[in-house]
Amino acid sequence: MPAAALKPKPLPTQSTAKRSVQLDLPYVPVAKRPLPPGRPRDWYVTHNRRLKAMRLAIALLDSGVYVPNQARNETIRTTAELIGVHAPSDTTCHMVRALMRYSR
Repeated sequence: MPAAALKPKPLPTQSTAKRSVQLDLPYVPVAKRPLPPGRPRDWYVTHNRRLKAMRLAIALLDSGVYVPNQARNETIRTTAELIGVHAPSDTTCHMVRALMRYSR
């Protein structure tokens, strides 16, 4: 008997399945770890701003906003309210659009 016949058939993935594969819902974020101590305050502010911008960019993409031109400050702030994040500053809104632009 050939060795290929003994291998179990792999489970289908999203790209190879005949029907769509159910994703595990609801999504649970990864457990948070403490930030490294001893950095300048500016580093922590920038780090948290990037995390917030990533969360907002993902939420916008999930809601159907795919182009940075569609993501006005009002749209981003409305999305932030929907996902339970404090309203972002103009700088964070700009960062969200930049993330959407460079992800293409």
